[in-house]
Amino acid sequence: MEIYLVRHTSVDVPVGCAYGQTDVPLRSSFEEEAEIVKETLSAHTFDKVWSSPLTRCVRLAHYCGYLNAEKEDRIKEINFGEWEMKSWDEVSADPRSETWFNDWINVPAPSGESLQDQYNRVSHFLDEIRKSGLQKVCLFTHGGVLTCARVYTGEYELKDSFKTVPSYGTVLKLEL
Repeated sequence: MEIYLVRHTSVDVPVGCAYGQTDVPLRSSFEEEAEIVKETLSAHTFDKVWSSPLTRCVRLAHYCGYLNAEKEDRIKEINFGEWEMKSWDEVSADPRSETWFNDWINVPAPSGESLQDQYNRVSHFLDEIRKSGLQKVCLFTHGGVLTCARVYTGEYELKDSFKTVPSYGTVLKLEL
């Protein structure tokens, strides 16, 4: 089975901001970036297309012609909880952050998720797709989900996931 994972285009938030599951705006370069994604996908026909329900993914799916992409919560970005929309400097000033920074794989952000939590929900969804009998699918999603999918396929371990976060507008093909 082939799975194409598409990371949304660049967001209009300050650099160094933990935006996670917040529905943030896209940069004014959206159409230019989206056109490249659309061109990359134009040669493909998919059995099914899903999108994170966050606007940055839905808007890209629509631009690429997938108006009926099914919204799926399990392919949302990691939930930073109380740290959503805070700078990493602000997060670092939170006394609870030391525990998180020491074990971000297993320790959730306050009222949020750990990377393991995100990986578990993404991998459960990928298990369902794998068992579905579909041959070629596409997901419009987030950098963290692309990273979790690469861990799922054995490309690298969860502890190495932040070393290779894909660029905005990346289209990644994986074999399941």
